[in-house]
Amino acid sequence: MTSAPSCLGTSLKMYFGYHETLAWCRSIAELARRHPVVTSHSVDLFVLPSFPLLEPALEIFRDSGVGVGAQDLHWEDHGAFTGEVSGALLAEMGCRYVEVGHAERRRLFGEDEAVVTAKTTAAIRNGLTPILCIGEAESGPAGDAAAECIRQVDSAVSGLTGAQHDQNLIVAYEPHWAIGASEPASAEHIGEVCARLREHLSSRTATRVIYGGSAGPGLLTRLSGQLDGLFLGRFVHDPDAFGRMLDETRALHRG
Repeated sequence: MTSAPSCLGTSLKMYFGYHETLAWCRSIAELARRHPVVTSHSVDLFVLPSFPLLEPALEIFRDSGVGVGAQDLHWEDHGAFTGEVSGALLAEMGCRYVEVGHAERRRLFGEDEAVVTAKTTAAIRNGLTPILCIGEAESGPAGDAAAECIRQVDSAVSGLTGAQHDQNLIVAYEPHWAIGASEPASAEHIGEVCARLREHLSSRTATRVIYGGSAGPGLLTRLSGQLDGLFLGRFVHDPDAFGRMLDETRALHRG
């Protein structure tokens, strides 16, 4: 596993309108340009806006230390795929990240493991860092959850060949039953699942394991050393809340 900086990011999903997204991005860019953990490169930040906002977001976050990515991509780079967006286009625009396999994509749009594998491969092929979302459907023992998550990760990367296995990958553990819940999974549960994931992925030189699923303040502190960051939800729709997460990260680095 890499010893790269901590990783914090968020997907805006479809919550914001056009101008609301731009205002939020400007606030986060201003925060990032002056916050010590960003200016010192102690933490990697990423933001995933809606497709129509990618170009203005890339401009707003230019030279801010915040990476921009998309919430989805197609598994092919070119072709007659109406309404889809390719990894080749995203990379050409300047995107660095792309989300793959979120529980909502699986549940609402029928994306199965073959689709997730193809999209993961397409992301890597185009030099994008996949944010690979994995997680168990129902609450249960951490050992069972870890086994299911390891199976999902192995399936998703099964299409990679050779040096592709050493390219950047972020594994976002999001137990489906915790997404949108009032509280995240317990720290003990998260810690055990993430520890097993990190051990399983230890031979990969550029992989980080982060947690999503109602992630918020205090969780990084409670899980210090057990995971590489957080995939934040609606909590950081308030830019001040994003700032508090950066403050928490700074305190951990100082400690």
